[in-house]
Amino acid sequence: MTSFFLLIFVKKKAMINAVRNTVLAILNKNNYGYISPSDFNLFAKQAQLDIFDEYFIGYNTQVNQENGRVSGTGYADIKKGYEEVIDTFSLTNSLGNFNSNLYYAPSASTTGSDYYLINKVLIYKTITSSGATTQVNGGNFLINANATFQSDGVSVGDTVSVSLTPGIVSNLTVVAIPAENQIQINSSVLITTGIDYAIYKSSNLVNEAEQVNHSKITMLNKSLLTAPNITFPSYTQEGDLLTLYPNNIVSVGRVVSQYIRYPQDPKWTYVSLTGGQPIFDQSQSDYQDFELPPDDVNNLVSRILQYAGMSIREIAAVQFGQSIEQQENQEQ
Repeated sequence: MTSFFLLIFVKKKAMINAVRNTVLAILNKNNYGYISPSDFNLFAKQAQLDIFDEYFIGYNTQVNQENGRVSGTGYADIKKGYEEVIDTFSLTNSLGNFNSNLYYAPSASTTGSDYYLINKVLIYKTITSSGATTQVNGGNFLINANATFQSDGVSVGDTVSVSLTPGIVSNLTVVAIPAENQIQINSSVLITTGIDYAIYKSSNLVNEAEQVNHSKITMLNKSLLTAPNITFPSYTQEGDLLTLYPNNIVSVGRVVSQYIRYPQDPKWTYVSLTGGQPIFDQSQSDYQDFELPPDDVNNLVSRILQYAGMSIREIAAVQFGQSIEQQENQEQ
């Protein structure tokens, strides 16, 4: 029965359309009912999140088995498979400054994507140069009348971190140093004066900040011997804000986070024909395919069928989806 869709050839580019066609075909074939595009997108989002979570559960299980020396050599490939999928969601971005030594955690509004898990918070050891722009020249020149870029050791290829919008860091690259007080960058974005910047060398060593709770940071700060410093920094987190210690870590772009982002919400987009069914149209601006590997197509179908069955109160559809999931688990 499940072979109906198990032999589907799925191209990553149109994975969401293949999944939807399969779900609708199963529902129609068995007279289970119909789900609208909006309902499908809702179920698709939750199904993808469910499977996304399972990658981390599976990975942690493999790590625990390795640590307990209960896994065989064949399990190394399973762990590697989990890692390869998880790595596709791994990002490294500078964190925007909220106020003083408070920084925004990665989010759609600050770094472009919400974080699922923060792996590391890194701090640049040294700053080559910092300040604020005092003059505008075409947008692709950073000019500070008080700067001494050449004397400071700024060179082509260095990273220039700027805050063009509060809470958001843009990282640019030095392409030329025409004068002591100006550098040319690779983008024409400096169109106003007073823009804060900091320049870092790509070869700069970074230190990893240790995450501690509020009671521990209070204890650490009570003694000069244990208080965090640039070599051994720390941070606390409360909601979507990170507090860095020592509290003089305030330069734009100095705090970098390595994190795992959430997958983008899938969206099956379409055009409506007069008197007809919606027709798949991936040229729509809000189109978004699944971000999971093509191997997960059957898992997605089974999960969506279960959610659809619960929505239309069709227990048979739920059971059908569950049977597909069980078969997938047995084959794995």
